[in-house]
Amino acid sequence: MAEIVLTGIKPTGEVHLGNYLGAIRPAIDTTSQSADTSLLFIADYHSLTSMHKGEDLRHSIYNVAATWIACGLDTSKSILYKQSDIPEIFELQWILSCFTPKGFMNRAHAYKAKLDANQADGKKDLDHGVNMGLYNYPVLMSADILMFNSTKVPVGEDQIQHLEFARDIAQKFNNNYGDTFTLPEPITKKDSLIPGLDGRKMSKSYNNGIPLFLDSKKLRKKVMKIKTDSSPPESPKDPDDSLIFDLYKYFSTDEEQNQLAETYRAGIAWGEAKQILFEKIENYFTEKKEVYDDLMADTGRLDQILDDGAQRAREIARPLLNEIRKKTGVSL
Repeated sequence: MAEIVLTGIKPTGEVHLGNYLGAIRPAIDTTSQSADTSLLFIADYHSLTSMHKGEDLRHSIYNVAATWIACGLDTSKSILYKQSDIPEIFELQWILSCFTPKGFMNRAHAYKAKLDANQADGKKDLDHGVNMGLYNYPVLMSADILMFNSTKVPVGEDQIQHLEFARDIAQKFNNNYGDTFTLPEPITKKDSLIPGLDGRKMSKSYNNGIPLFLDSKKLRKKVMKIKTDSSPPESPKDPDDSLIFDLYKYFSTDEEQNQLAETYRAGIAWGEAKQILFEKIENYFTEKKEVYDDLMADTGRLDQILDDGAQRAREIARPLLNEIRKKTGVSL
């Protein structure tokens, strides 16, 4: 029996190597080898909780779409769409909110993190900076998932709560109106630590990432900023204790890794090691960058791809929403 696998991406800022290695490449590899229905949505309305510049959000949407396609997403097999193009999701959000206890929202990780940050900053109003979009985020996320009766949702360890919320809300609805929603199962993946320039997890919040599709000069400049120690070039170095080598492993063969490891142990200048990594990354993304640049230069083509994805997604969403309307009594 084919499954329905759903993945969402929030378009906030430039996509970096950590996003590619931790999410994009594994997802594309999985969907290309599976007969399951794959839905990939760009969560543009989720971004409005924090991104309030229209041009920035518009660019980020195109950036995400172009990146996934350039990296190998087959839009004839996977349904790529913008969340905002599926009105059924937002009607379902209201319906689900009527079955969501306020206590659920109070326990949501993003909301609690904001309260904790305000408390640590000594703010009297612990809800300072909390908009209703952030507060209601889990309900919209549940609508994203349940609208398509998704059976599997890939999630990191910090996102399992979203699946738990969706399952709980779906059960409340099903208990009241009969079987309607499929209870989604998480595809849990242990978050792999893709190191950033400073050794911490590569993250936009740390500003330590290497954006995809930089031009050669900017890419090299980024790679040269990778943190190293002060050991001299002739000093033997441990490949297992090197941010450069950690990243190199994602783009090289076992034989190439063994050769570089031997060079490390014999002594190598950090600048030379960074140059080797830079060339490897640049070569790996050369063809992908050409596709990306072509797409970003022709956003009309991206609009067509996203519009086609939205039509295909709505063909799945409309029948379920009609069923829900009848069960709730909204549709006479």
